[in-house]
Amino acid sequence: MAGRLSWGLADQAVSSMTNFAVGISVARSLGVTAFGVFSLAWVTYGVVLNVSRGLATDPLMVRFSGVPAAAWRGAVARSSGTALGVGVVTGAVSVLAGLAIGGSVGPAFVGLGVVLPALLLQDAWRFGFFAAGAGRKAFLNDTVWGAALIPAMVLAARDGSVVAFVLAWGGSGAVAAGYGCVQAGIPPRVSRALGWLREQRDLGSRYLVENVSNSGASQLRAYGLGAIAGLAAVGTVRGAELLLGPFLAVLMGLSLVTVAEAARVLRRAPHRLRFFCLLLGAGQAAAALLWGGALLLLPDRAGEFVLGGVWPTASALIVPATLGVMGASLASGAAAGLRALGAARRSLRSQLLASTCYVTGGLAGAAVAGAVGSAWGVATATITGSAVWWLHLRAGLRENEVRSP
Repeated sequence: MAGRLSWGLADQAVSSMTNFAVGISVARSLGVTAFGVFSLAWVTYGVVLNVSRGLATDPLMVRFSGVPAAAWRGAVARSSGTALGVGVVTGAVSVLAGLAIGGSVGPAFVGLGVVLPALLLQDAWRFGFFAAGAGRKAFLNDTVWGAALIPAMVLAARDGSVVAFVLAWGGSGAVAAGYGCVQAGIPPRVSRALGWLREQRDLGSRYLVENVSNSGASQLRAYGLGAIAGLAAVGTVRGAELLLGPFLAVLMGLSLVTVAEAARVLRRAPHRLRFFCLLLGAGQAAAALLWGGALLLLPDRAGEFVLGGVWPTASALIVPATLGVMGASLASGAAAGLRALGAARRSLRSQLLASTCYVTGGLAGAAVAGAVGSAWGVATATITGSAVWWLHLRAGLRENEVRSP
C-alpha cells in the first residue's frame, strides 16, 4: 500500500506543480482582473472534470481496482471512451457559451471548449492506471504534460492573453492524453460509452450529482463572487488557493488512491476501515495546519515574487483558506470510506448538504465583506460539512456490519 500511496503523491505533485506554474504565470503576466477571468474558466473546467469522473472514473475506481488484467482493460476502454464523449459534448457547449458571452470572458470559454476533450481523456488515463495499481504510469504521463507545458507557456506569455494561456495549458494536456493511449495500449471506446453508463448507473448517477454539487458549488461561488464583488475578488480568492497549492497536491494525490485502498481494507479487514479513514482525514488536516502556519511566516517579497500584484490581497485570506482546507481534509477521510462501502446514497446526501453550506457561506460572506468575507464563510461551511460526512460514515459502517455475516 505504501508504494501505491507514494506514486499517488508523486503523480499529484507533478500535476499540481503544472497547475501551479500555470496559475502564477497568469497572475504575474496579466494582473488580478485577468487572473479572475482565467479563474472562471478554471473553475468551470473543474465542474466538467467532476462530471466526467462521476460518470466514468469513480465507478471504475470502486469496481475495477485490483481486478484481473482482462477485466481492467475492458473497463478502462469503456471508461476512457465515456470521458472523451463527455469532453466533446461539454466542449461544444463551452464554445457556444463563449461566443454568446463575448467581451473579456467569452474567448476564455471558447478556448476551454476546444481543449476539454483532451483534458478529460488525460484524467481518465490517470485514474485507470491507479485502478490497476500502476501509479508509475500516471506519474510519467503527468511528467510528459509538464514537459510539454514549458514551451507552450513561453508562447502564451508572448501573446499575453487569457485565451493563449488556456490553449497552452490544454494543448500540452492533449500531448499527455495521446501518450496515455500509448501507455495503456487501449484506445478509448466512445462507442461503448452508453453501455458503460448503463452498467454503472447505480453508482454513476449518484456520483455525478455528488461531484457536480461539489465542483458546482465552487463554480456558483466564483460566479456569485464576481457578480457581487467583481472579477478582481475572484482573482484574489484564486490567489489564496494557489498559495495552498503544494499542500493541495498532497490532498489530491491521496484522493487518487485512497478510495481504492479503502476498498481493499474493506475486503480484507472491514473492522479496520473506520481507523483507516480517521487516520487519513486527521493526518491531512494536521498537514494543512502546518502549511498554513508556514505561509503566515512568508516574507512579502517572496509572496510578491510568486503572485505579483495578486499577493497583497490574497495574503489576507491565508487563515480562512487554511481552515477551509482543514475541513475538506477531514471530510475526505470519511468520503473515501463511504465510497469504498458503495454507500452512494449517503455520500450524495453528505455532499449536497456540504455544498449548500459552501455556496451559502461563500456568497453571504461576499455580500458582507467581499473576498475576505467569502473566505471566512467558506471556512465555516467546510468545517460544518466535514461533521456531516463523518456522521454518515458512522451510519454506513453500522449498516455494513448488519449486512455482513
